[in-house]
Amino acid sequence: MWITLVHGGEIARLTLDGDLSRYPVGSETCRPAIITQGPDGALWFTRSGDDHIGRITIDGTTSAFSLPAPGGAPFGICAGPDGALWFTEMNTDRIGRITPDGQIVHFPLPAQGAFPSMITPGPDGALWFTLNQANAIGRIDLDGKVTLHPLPTADAAPVGITCGADDALWFVEIAAGQIGRLDVDGTIREFPLPDRAARPHAITAAPSGECWFTEWGANRIGRITSAGEITEYDLPTPSSEPHGITVGPDGTVWTALETGAVARLTL
Repeated sequence: MWITLVHGGEIARLTLDGDLSRYPVGSETCRPAIITQGPDGALWFTRSGDDHIGRITIDGTTSAFSLPAPGGAPFGICAGPDGALWFTEMNTDRIGRITPDGQIVHFPLPAQGAFPSMITPGPDGALWFTLNQANAIGRIDLDGKVTLHPLPTADAAPVGITCGADDALWFVEIAAGQIGRLDVDGTIREFPLPDRAARPHAITAAPSGECWFTEWGANRIGRITSAGEITEYDLPTPSSEPHGITVGPDGTVWTALETGAVARLTL
């Protein structure tokens, strides 16, 4: 697994048997946020503290590309179907696209103060993203055309988003304490968590069909099936604040904790 160390300005590499390597990628305040596998065999990540998109190879060689304008605070990033990386800028209401050789273009969103957060490739060849303050899910095609889907629940504040094995977009509503599901035709369903104050943050799809999500306000990991059935698992360390989550190469669920640890959930 490759992990961002947001408070230390580093990227970490963690093997399944626990060996950890750390690589500085900028100043301690560059705030590496989200990391993803790129189309070129390297890992790409956002640096929200100093407005760069970073790249690290599997041997630890790093490089970075400065965004054209300061203050954008890039956050979510994913590989698109066009061989480029697509990312959100929280402070400038834009979606960015960067090629592996560092060419950057921006696409403005039709909303002000929208706070775009996470982004994921969809099943339809477009990119889908959350608008935390605009309370909507956005879609952008490869030509830059943007469509917004407002959420049924007011002030739900969506953050994490992923494409499920059922070809729907699954997302979390941090303020409403719900998991949402969006079909590409715009149909939205919402599934309330047992604890509406759990503050779900990140979500990832498993190959077996379910999605896993973090509840940083409740110190739990959650699982939701395609039918909306929810199961929760308490973390052993109190107040560990789980944030990022992924399914590892061993098929188990891994989550990054605010306590500076990584947890693995084996069923």
